[in-house]
Order: sequence, then structure tokens, then C-alpha cells
Amino acid sequence: MPATVAVLEDGLLTAEYTVHYQRTHSQTLLPMLEEVRTMLELDLSSVDAVAVAGGPGSFTGLRIGSATAKGIGLAIDRPLINVPTLEGMAYNFYGTDRIVCPMLDARRSQVFAGIYGFHAQDAGREPEGDPLEVLMDQTPLDVKQLCGQLDALAQKMGRRVLLMGDGAVVYRELIEENLHADHMYAPAHLNGQKAGSVAQRGMDLAVRCGKTESAAQHRPVYLRVSQAERVRAQKMQEEG
Repeated sequence: MPATVAVLEDGLLTAEYTVHYQRTHSQTLLPMLEEVRTMLELDLSSVDAVAVAGGPGSFTGLRIGSATAKGIGLAIDRPLINVPTLEGMAYNFYGTDRIVCPMLDARRSQVFAGIYGFHAQDAGREPEGDPLEVLMDQTPLDVKQLCGQLDALAQKMGRRVLLMGDGAVVYRELIEENLHADHMYAPAHLNGQKAGSVAQRGMDLAVRCGKTESAAQHRPVYLRVSQAERVRAQKMQEEG
């Protein structure tokens, strides 16, 4: 549901605009972009790269976000940075010593989830390489199965767990029944997707990891087929 836009310049988050309300991205995203551009008197041709949360997420939201990013990238001839949605969410807690598990509700007691940690940093020094450690890449799975993986990692690494995302809200009762590791839930202001975190993750992916792509190359990551595609496949199977 969140639509969120931000501008990151020379390590400074100059603007962030987030709306978490029951409107489609087609209604909110472009007006939000224009408002930010106007407020900052931003010349789009001065932008070096466009970071976009590339999935997982809702099919409509991903398509609108990716199409918008592709359009901007093509118009100003700049690269895109495809930021895995859950990695961007984990960056809300950049530098924490906890295991971070963002999860998005995928319905029917399933979530899109990833498990992350941050490499230890020396005080006053920028980390070398990628600061994010991917302990489990984003994937759709059952909440009970996720809890088992978190318990095993928490015991192995001797770390506490931080849970975030709408999946953690929707399935909190189920999580409490199945997750035994010491854990906490993200507060409301850090629980969702934030464009500032996507921008910073994008910066690290581009500068530290060299991961950019052209606007023409960009494709969102769905992780599983849509409901309409599943229904169509089932109908074809029954007919064939």
C-alpha cells in the first residue's frame, strides 16, 4: 500500500514523501514526484541514478513503480538501481546488531520474507564492500517455516530478532505461537517501506557493489505468478 518518494544528495536526504492510504499508485505516485521536484526546485537532468523498489510487492504497485522509474530513466538517460524491496525495508534499521526480518503479507498464512544482518563497523569508518549480509534471500514461505528458520539463525548467531512489515502485523499471533527466539516488532514509523531507505540501499548497491542497469533492462521481481495467471493456468489444465 505505501507510495513513497525521496531524493538523496551527497549523503543528505533532502526530501521524503510517503503516503500509506487506500489509493492506487497510479493516483498518488506522479503527483508526489512532482511535489517533491517542485519543492526542491529539482532539475531531473541533474539526477545521477533512479533507485526503485523492484519487488516483491503487489503486482499493480510494482508495475506502476517500475514503469515510472523506467520512464524517468529513459527520459534523462540515467541508470536504474533495482533495490530488492525487503532489503530496502531492512535499511530502516541500518547498522543494528539484530537479525532483521522484513515480511510482506502474501495471504493464506504466507509471507514474502527475507532475513538480513549488518556487518560490524569500526567507529568512524565507512564499511568496505556491502554492509548488508543476506542470511536468507527474499522468498515466499509459510509463517511457521519462517519462524523455524529465525529460531535456528538466532541460536547459531547469538543474536536477537527484529520483525517488521505488514506481515508481522497480520500474523503476529501466529508468530508468537511459533517463534521462540528473543524478538521485538518494529515501531509504526519504521515498520513500512521508506523511499529514503530504498535510496540509501540503492546508493550502496551502485557504489559499493556496482549493481546498476539500464532503464530498458529493468524488470520487477514478482517471486510468484499473479492470482489471475494461476486461475488461467488451472482453467487451461482442466480444459486440456
